[in-house]
Amino acid sequence: METIKYIEIFFTDFVKILGEMSPFLLLGFFFAGMLYAFIPRHKIEKYFNGGAFRSSFLAAIFGIPLPLCSCGVIPTGTALYKNGASKGGTVSFLISTPQTGVDSILATFSLLGLPFAIIRPIAALITGLSGGLITSKLTSENKPTNYKKQKEEQKGLLTRLKDMFRYGFVEFIQDISKWLLIGLALAAIISALVPNNFFEVLNLSPIMQMLIIVVVSVPLYVCATGTIPLAAILILKGISPGAAFVLLMAGPATNAATITMIGKVLGKKSLFIYLSTIIIGAIFFGLVIDYVLPSQWFTQIANPHLAHNHNQFLNWWQIASGLILIGLIINGYVQKIIKAKQKKSQLNNNKIMDIKKIKVEGMTCNHCKSAIEENLEKLSFIDKAEVDLIDKSVSFTGDNIRLHEAKKTIESLGYKVV
Repeated sequence: METIKYIEIFFTDFVKILGEMSPFLLLGFFFAGMLYAFIPRHKIEKYFNGGAFRSSFLAAIFGIPLPLCSCGVIPTGTALYKNGASKGGTVSFLISTPQTGVDSILATFSLLGLPFAIIRPIAALITGLSGGLITSKLTSENKPTNYKKQKEEQKGLLTRLKDMFRYGFVEFIQDISKWLLIGLALAAIISALVPNNFFEVLNLSPIMQMLIIVVVSVPLYVCATGTIPLAAILILKGISPGAAFVLLMAGPATNAATITMIGKVLGKKSLFIYLSTIIIGAIFFGLVIDYVLPSQWFTQIANPHLAHNHNQFLNWWQIASGLILIGLIINGYVQKIIKAKQKKSQLNNNKIMDIKKIKVEGMTCNHCKSAIEENLEKLSFIDKAEVDLIDKSVSFTGDNIRLHEAKKTIESLGYKVV
């Protein structure tokens, strides 16, 4: 009977959290698509260079609303760096971007309330700017410049609208759905198995809780949206709001793969600055929340549905939004499989063409795909490059392909050619 009770609590809380977040996530996906379609990357590349303060500040400002977590921000950031962005601006972008995003800010408001939703982008801006300034001061620039200049593609309004919905409701969901579901499942498991006020019983000081969260969250991958239900449930179980905020900051911005790739692309000194800025900044803002700002801002979770009040029911629009979100997640996986089969069929039909295909490790999302394709196509001897995320391979065509240079370009972005 106890097992059935825990399973019932798990599914009830999973559905409730999903229902509470889904309307705000759908709205966030819409804005994410708008940013992608109407503010393309080549429009902002020029702002990532120049003076230390200017490049770091603008990189953080541009990065905060972008819906990129650490798996997607690394290829995007390294591609910006390879295409002229300063090292300080790149580090600022890498620090500030994964902590937030229009989708995660809206979802933070839905579960944690307005104070958390406001302080989250403020913390991302300050830490990003600090990391960028320190990097500009202590490191030197060292970038290759052997890329050909690409023509800017002119798109009409209808094409941009199609790109907006394709990215926001297909590609972006493909990238985050796995980690969103993992975050929801972990939150529901903690809600079902961990007693209320568990962390209060442990009687750990807030600073000790923050240090434990840092040790656990730095090497693990959790996306910015996936940390929100975890933080909400942990606060309800007695963890300090400051420690929960450390999870919101350090969890999305770091993981083992990110650490390896930054060290390889930007150097060990930039990596040390990157990690130090995130850890110190997370603990600083956690202490501000616990000891400076009014505690009721953060302890009274905006959503009472999470507090095991089983008499509360979701509204019809929350249920509808949840069903739409689940449908979009399923569609994302189906589209990925269909596209992979179409690409394989196309390659089989074009065997007479001179197509090079290599295996690449470390590609995880559509941002990895676009970064590799765009940088390979900037090489003068490559006409077309295509990444297959399921097969973990890259295919490209061109005249007199210099395979060694192509491999070097891919590895310069932080990936490993098998």
